[in-house]
Amino acid sequence: MVSFDLGSMWTNVFITACVVLFVVLLPAIDLKLCKRFRISPDRVAGVTARQRKRLRFRQVLLYAMFASYSAIFLYLVFFSRSAMEDYRVHVAPLQDLANAVYIDFGILGFLDSIAREGLFKALEHVEIVNAYDIGQVYLNVMLFVPLGYLLPYVFRWPRVKVRIRPALLCFLISLLVENIQLITKLGLYDIDDIITNTVGGLLGQSLFIVFAYIVANPDWRQELESAVRWRRSSRKRALYPFARGIDLSRTTILGSDKDVVWEFYGEKLGFHLVDQVVSTDPIGMCMLFKMGEMQMEVICSSQVRIPAEQRLTITAHNLPKIRKQLEKAGIVAGPIEDDLYKGMQRFTFSAPDNVVVTIIESYVDID
Repeated sequence: MVSFDLGSMWTNVFITACVVLFVVLLPAIDLKLCKRFRISPDRVAGVTARQRKRLRFRQVLLYAMFASYSAIFLYLVFFSRSAMEDYRVHVAPLQDLANAVYIDFGILGFLDSIAREGLFKALEHVEIVNAYDIGQVYLNVMLFVPLGYLLPYVFRWPRVKVRIRPALLCFLISLLVENIQLITKLGLYDIDDIITNTVGGLLGQSLFIVFAYIVANPDWRQELESAVRWRRSSRKRALYPFARGIDLSRTTILGSDKDVVWEFYGEKLGFHLVDQVVSTDPIGMCMLFKMGEMQMEVICSSQVRIPAEQRLTITAHNLPKIRKQLEKAGIVAGPIEDDLYKGMQRFTFSAPDNVVVTIIESYVDID
């Protein structure tokens, strides 16, 4: 992907040092800045207006850093090049890397030697034929490490599913770059570049989880220790072995009048009435509503004693807009405030049958 001579060992050492310093210093400086400003990165909005402004300022700094990296990236892959006369395509995976290294008894023999004699003895049978090609492969990996690191650091969408989305975006970006280089003749279409760039993005994504996660979670050590203790004690519990296949899908509340329930949840809030079944125990109507992946069952019967308070909690984004829409529908909502646990924003409003509905801002974790 990079056309000028960057195959020397010292150049790659310098680039590696820059990437390492960047990965280590960015969260350290960010954490210090957050402490000085008295803000917490895990809160989408601060408690006060001043903290909100400081959080926005921090985000602008991150955008500027990402823009700076993008400018360097675009220069390296496009503007530092001269157009070639012909279209060139290289589709043999890792052929250059294989040709650059000679192993006198083959890759299987090399692996067997590692198992029998150890790594250092096995390396004695490896000869580097072309150090320049190895340097190019290494450089293409390191070029995408900051991208895989910055994407979840700066943007919310890659951070939501940090174990897959940053590397996936790096793969798509590399694929796009290779196609543009082919069309403009500013380089060859190289399968090796896509592979090594994706590996670099995967490495950057892993470094984000290891280093940058502590910034978004200042109490990460306590949370980790608590999670370890919980995991150890839960292994013998009934549902834990099946935890990966379990999700909270449905909540159940009690109602007194099915027409009132339908008017509020269906007509005003927009829930879809999936099914309704006549119940004999107790005598009444069971109604199943759905919105997105969430299901809500409402058991309506005059024979059921309605509790003094029922609670329904929904997670969502853009709370001010949701609150405004509720008010247009004639539903009085409480003020937006901070949640007790993670400082995310939330507000409540009342529904029929003593139901208190809480809309809480979706918490973005690294999972």
